[in-house]
Amino acid sequence: MNRKLIALTVLSSILLGGCQAGDLPFVKNDKGEQEKNQSETGGHSDKKADKEPDDLQASSEMTIPSSSYNVTTDINGKKVIQNSDNLLILVNKEYALPGDYAPKDLVKPNVNFSFGDSDDEKSFLRQEAAKALEDMFQAAMGEGIELFAVSGYRSYQRQEVLFNAEIQQVGREKAEQAVALPGTSEHQTGLSMDISSKSEDLLLTQSFESVPEGIWLKENAYKYGYIMRYPKGKEDITGYEYEPWHYRYVGKETAKILHDKNYTLEEYFKTGKKI
Repeated sequence: MNRKLIALTVLSSILLGGCQAGDLPFVKNDKGEQEKNQSETGGHSDKKADKEPDDLQASSEMTIPSSSYNVTTDINGKKVIQNSDNLLILVNKEYALPGDYAPKDLVKPNVNFSFGDSDDEKSFLRQEAAKALEDMFQAAMGEGIELFAVSGYRSYQRQEVLFNAEIQQVGREKAEQAVALPGTSEHQTGLSMDISSKSEDLLLTQSFESVPEGIWLKENAYKYGYIMRYPKGKEDITGYEYEPWHYRYVGKETAKILHDKNYTLEEYFKTGKKI
């Protein structure tokens, strides 16, 4: 009996041996001509680095239709997107939109705007994103949270004006760190909206993360198909500074995946399985 007990103990040790548990606030406005995009700078953080292997392993089960990926053409050394109407389009410093691209289904959502009832282009979104924004704002109001839309669609030409104005102020080198080059702003997709609150004086500041409105958005936006596009700790992946006010529509299914896995859109396409 003793020999059997010893043998069982040794066997158990072998079988179990491989199991181991392994801010400075700033303002970026889009009110009239005083807008200054300070979100286009890169940063670095490795807060999630210790979890990446598990995340990547889990992502092997995540399949993404090939139609969701960018289709690009190389123009003067730049990857220019050809399927710009793709709802999961990835626009960043690597992938640019054509200069003449403008969504054909832009509509004005029925929500509160920081600049009033003006029909400025920044009040528009693509139709599906606009409806989802209305649902999200209405749900927030039902919980005593009042949100304000600040800046939605932005044309290539508008981005060009902003970029050139920044060059005049601080020079080209610093301008490229503060303002997205024309074609590389996600606002041109018509799928993004900057959001603020009265508690932030309707401005776009990093302190938005700590007010009730910003907290509610971070916890609930995915339920309506929106994601915080440039989250804290992911600056080295997105290429943009933390923006707790910038929300991007990707649809409810994708938004839930990104929320549950703590993924950026870049990580979603990098680790998903293309089908």
